[in-house]
Amino acid sequence: MPESILTAPLGRGLQITLNEQKGVSDADALELTNLLLHAHERAAFVVLKSAGPDFITGRNNPRPPPGTPPADALERRRFSEVIFNCYGAFRACSVPIIGVVSGRAMGLGVSVAALCDITLAADTATFQINEMNHRILPTMVMSSLVDRVAKKDLMYLVLSRATISAARAQAVNIVTEVVPADRLDAAVAELVTIFEGTPSIALASVKEYCNAAYDMPIKGAVDFARNLHATINAAPEMQANPVV
Repeated sequence: MPESILTAPLGRGLQITLNEQKGVSDADALELTNLLLHAHERAAFVVLKSAGPDFITGRNNPRPPPGTPPADALERRRFSEVIFNCYGAFRACSVPIIGVVSGRAMGLGVSVAALCDITLAADTATFQINEMNHRILPTMVMSSLVDRVAKKDLMYLVLSRATISAARAQAVNIVTEVVPADRLDAAVAELVTIFEGTPSIALASVKEYCNAAYDMPIKGAVDFARNLHATINAAPEMQANPVV
């Protein structure tokens, strides 16, 4: 049986390939969480993509047998925790994550696309938050988008269950850049080349600043920038010949 998640070095980076087209299982989510939380130990950045025609089409867990009593609140919380923790790992990961989206991103797939620090999508990709079709309140997905997607857009995507284009996903801040499908790999390679020429400490510090500054008062954000500017720019790694 093929592995659901494949990893491979990518220069100074780590490529994580989702190799399961039926959706992400809890075991997959746990493995992805661990990979992201420890990515800084082996890589300066992460590239996350799918091996198949679609990105992520949701969560894949066996349904309980017919007649199984409904889970109580505590059981439901434990069932959900693995996904909330996985979402948290994207934010906690110390290195930048580049997401690469082609095909369909549905439910959890929309969350993952949005949680990546930079997301490149093929112009043929589509995005849908479809939990309400299954009578599932989609606050899990919403929690991943609350600091990315504006309230009106989030309400529309959740309640309408609309399938939107990559261009629309870019407009609502789920996607960073949309490229022709036949240029997606080339666009990723170009970005990876830029990352390869950037000191690891700079990649990590840019993410550190963005993760913290948006939750700070303006004065705190400026003071944090002042501190990072002084300390990181003094590092030997930053003293090498600049990229021209």
